[in-house]
Amino acid sequence: MRRMRTARLLGWLALAALAAGGLGWWRLVEPYQGFRGEVFVEFPRGTSSEALAERLARAGIVRSRWDFLAARMAGRGSILQAGEYRFNRPASAIEVYDRIARGDIFYYELVVPEGKNVFDIAALAEQLGLFPAAQFLAAARNPASIRDLDPQAPSLEGYLFPNTYRLSRQTTPEALCRVMTDKFRAEWRALHTSEPVHRTVTLASLVEKESKLAGERPMVAAVFSNRLRIGMKLDCDPTTIYAAMLEDRYRGTVYRSDLESDSPYNTYRHAGLPPGPIANPGLAAIRAVLEPADSAALYFVLRPDGSGSHQFSNSLAEHSAAVARYRRGAEK
Repeated sequence: MRRMRTARLLGWLALAALAAGGLGWWRLVEPYQGFRGEVFVEFPRGTSSEALAERLARAGIVRSRWDFLAARMAGRGSILQAGEYRFNRPASAIEVYDRIARGDIFYYELVVPEGKNVFDIAALAEQLGLFPAAQFLAAARNPASIRDLDPQAPSLEGYLFPNTYRLSRQTTPEALCRVMTDKFRAEWRALHTSEPVHRTVTLASLVEKESKLAGERPMVAAVFSNRLRIGMKLDCDPTTIYAAMLEDRYRGTVYRSDLESDSPYNTYRHAGLPPGPIANPGLAAIRAVLEPADSAALYFVLRPDGSGSHQFSNSLAEHSAAVARYRRGAEK
């Protein structure tokens, strides 16, 4: 209450000073810019109106501290919101006050779609200007923040939950990894499943990469589950791509050498699941693994109609015929 009375008194004094100086109301409504480019000003929680006004004036956001205090008085003393603000154009004292009163703080919006891997996320963060991609990759290679759920995790791949994240300029790669793994942890616990997290998320990452259509994910999950049950290799192209990415040799095309690579992630050479996830699956892919379709299918191949859907087959003969139809369609 005492602080509010002080701010009100200062506001009235500021208004009186403006009026006495013959400057008038225009001081509060005329755009002003005493800086170049863009300026960031941060106000920690508990910053007083007087200190806030002083920082704005020193940064060239308002002409003087009195202008802002007068604008605050004119705004009837709304609560000012802590945070970091970006100023990149002329603004009146009233506009500056309104922005801080409504909490128009600056943040980066990092959008991570389902199926993106650590390399994709690192590139997205770098494009936003958060930090270099290499720094994020270094942080994501450390599985410490997810070892409580998955002691087998070779990295944070698979546990950087796809979502839209609002981040400040002070966000570090390590902090971003913690935020994303915390989001995964919350979503996983909400599923109330007793299934092993390592197997589920690893398999879900393959399902996510192989199925563009949401409705097909339970069928793709069924195919992989059936193959795992009988010891049949998964023959999953995205795993060979991921193996090449880990070795920094992927150039946008799968070559025969990729299919013959001895990487443990190459499911054309090794039966069973790869050592860990190859991407970060969304909830739909995870649920598909937890509840796969009731199917005996062992194979799938794209249909030649360009829809992105697959033809699922129970036998090699059926699959070979479906592959032939796809190749004929692709050649047209």
